[in-house]
Amino acid sequence: MSNTPAPAPAARKAELSAGPATGKLVRTLAVATLVANIAIVVTGGAVRLTASGLGCPEWPLCTADSLVTTPEMGVHGIIEFGNRLLTFVLAAIAFGMLASVWKARSTRPDLLWLSAAALAGIPAQAFIGGITVWTDLNPWVVGLHFIVSMVIISVAVVLVNRAWLTSGQLAEGNAPLADRPLRPLVWAIGVLTAITVVLGVMVTGSGPHAGDHGAARNGLDPDFITRLHVVPVYLLVFATAVALYLVYRRTADVRLRRSLVVFAVVVLAQAVIGYVQHFLHLPIVLVALHMLGASLLTGAAAYVVYTALSHKVPGAVYASSEARD
Repeated sequence: MSNTPAPAPAARKAELSAGPATGKLVRTLAVATLVANIAIVVTGGAVRLTASGLGCPEWPLCTADSLVTTPEMGVHGIIEFGNRLLTFVLAAIAFGMLASVWKARSTRPDLLWLSAAALAGIPAQAFIGGITVWTDLNPWVVGLHFIVSMVIISVAVVLVNRAWLTSGQLAEGNAPLADRPLRPLVWAIGVLTAITVVLGVMVTGSGPHAGDHGAARNGLDPDFITRLHVVPVYLLVFATAVALYLVYRRTADVRLRRSLVVFAVVVLAQAVIGYVQHFLHLPIVLVALHMLGASLLTGAAAYVVYTALSHKVPGAVYASSEARD
């Protein structure tokens, strides 16, 4: 069987040449939503890794009688308060995103609801962040803070994909790009990614980087939970390898191939960083990279699941030469 993708039918050529149905502002803000939510995970990690988690010991104020950090709080206060200020940047982008799709709410309710979900995550995260301060950085609350960020990143990935759909793709859609044998692997990739992230949060909660020198840890054995954490990683690598084999053997749509290749690169890079940081006893630079990697892993997994299973996938259509069921 030839590995060359079959050409698109003539009836689809107009769709292929058409640009996205949304304006440039909508698409730019969608990408900004994704980038900003990944960035604030990294800056939040910097707060924890520099032991600045209680740099502002109160919430919503920084101190008992000051909204902003004071000279007495030192560099830790600057780092923590700076991270709090980034929430307003995130909010500005989210409000801009919602406003940019408001006029099209009757024709594009998908973008409206996704934008609203991304916006709703901001006050939710602010409140959870407040609870972390009130509980002196309880590791389980800190972990919840991180997991909610992963959910928002997943929403943002779908938002970006939906913002790039053409009018033809909105009107007609497509059958899921993943055929029946591949779909269980796609679901496995999504579920295993979620398990990996959750276990990674538990590993972090048992480790030395608590966000403050006096903060409690979760009480789990770091060695045991780390070994448990790598189990879904091995399964994820295996599922990804099998999925890649199938999409290349079956001459699958190039969009599906691309999403899986991106995911495979992120998985391998994250695994390497994870192993190196463990054997080097968790240097903060590598831990920060691992947190960035977790965000990229979550986003890449959402990209695979959306691309494989959605009926509306952006990008040029290159159909498989085999019939889909």
